[in-house]
Amino acid sequence: MVKHAVEANFDGLVGPTHNYAGLSWGNVASKSNESAVSNPKEAALQGLAKMKALADRGFVQGILPPHERPHIPTLRGLGFEGSDQKILEDAAKQCPTILAAVSSASTMWTANAATVSPSADTKDRRVHFTPANLSAKFHRSIEHVVTGRALKSIFADDAYFAHHPALPSVSHFGDEGAANHTRLCGGYGEPGVELFVYGQVAFNEQAPAPKKFPARQTLEASQAIARLHGLSDAHAVFAQQNPEAIDAGVFHNDVIAVGNGNTLFYHDMAFLDEQKVLDDIRARLKGTELQAVKVSSAEVPIQDAVASYLFNSQLLNTPDGMMLAVPGECREVKSVSNYLDQLVQSGGPITAVEVFDVKQSMRNGGGPACLRLRVVLNDDELKAMHQGVLLTDALYERLTTWVNAHYRDQLTREDLADPMLLDEVRKALDELTGILGLGSIYDFQL
Repeated sequence: MVKHAVEANFDGLVGPTHNYAGLSWGNVASKSNESAVSNPKEAALQGLAKMKALADRGFVQGILPPHERPHIPTLRGLGFEGSDQKILEDAAKQCPTILAAVSSASTMWTANAATVSPSADTKDRRVHFTPANLSAKFHRSIEHVVTGRALKSIFADDAYFAHHPALPSVSHFGDEGAANHTRLCGGYGEPGVELFVYGQVAFNEQAPAPKKFPARQTLEASQAIARLHGLSDAHAVFAQQNPEAIDAGVFHNDVIAVGNGNTLFYHDMAFLDEQKVLDDIRARLKGTELQAVKVSSAEVPIQDAVASYLFNSQLLNTPDGMMLAVPGECREVKSVSNYLDQLVQSGGPITAVEVFDVKQSMRNGGGPACLRLRVVLNDDELKAMHQGVLLTDALYERLTTWVNAHYRDQLTREDLADPMLLDEVRKALDELTGILGLGSIYDFQL
């Protein structure tokens, strides 16, 4: 029986250590803004403003909390000893790059937090979660433990939700979460098709692969998650990302394609075998016609797509058609801006474009789609989840007050060694778990 369902967006709240350390090789924006001065307060408020705007439009909007950073347990595990202050001092002197890595606020990009399969697709009819191991980058590989705790706290009822540990943290099973996964369907509560996009086949050295930048998602990881989630062949399609796109700076599939409902919005360089991908989706999308909206390289060159993050946008249902929520940079790149004007006049499924200012996130390589994890929930599941993380007017006001009280206006790489910053972060996060009602999820709380 098909149940009514909604697609809830769970955005990552930007953490107090938001900074530009240029840690992500293959992410052009991240590297190009290395060592710039960041504004954590502005970044968090920009993210909250986007959440509030969508909640005001009637979308179910949730929040995932930032992580404890700098992460002292990781530094201890790497051999640094003594008090927290001494550990920070020694790390700053001996390994400043490692200190920057364990201070990253990259958990804001919750598209990488996990892969989620709705109950309409899974064998046991529960919503399944697998935190991403993010093994391609050290600074992100330390996230999955606390991400798992947060997800289990929010989606705690075993009758409705199933949680899996992250895949083995090795390159063969590199997993970047929902940034390489999208779901196509008729209605959210109907059985759908989950599109897993991978960059390389780990156990086949002869298979196509990028030459310049690393492929972060493997076919083997995607297949493992599909098995863990109880997805049959009727609910899963595996597609290889175009290696040339990865080498052009498309480090995740959500930088070159986004899907919603029966619509796939993508660039002509997105997939290695575009026609097979479309055929495989159509063969499984029973009773629903796939709306394939392709953007050609002639309309938007791949470099412009990467610079503007056109496809790293949220594609959302509205009463009048689908709305594309884009970063402000899309109006700063001429080819993209012109294309968007033509798109809404084309008579296709995307009928509106709305611009959001997420510049602080964009400078580090993440647009609106990076900032959210999509979780399809039927009415019973929505009721069963923890309600304290769903954005309301009252929670928005409380969180903006919390950000203004605890976040700095400026942060440089040198500030990461300041022991006062660690104290500020822990005090803020301890208060946040109380505000959101999450219990003790951080190492310093356990």
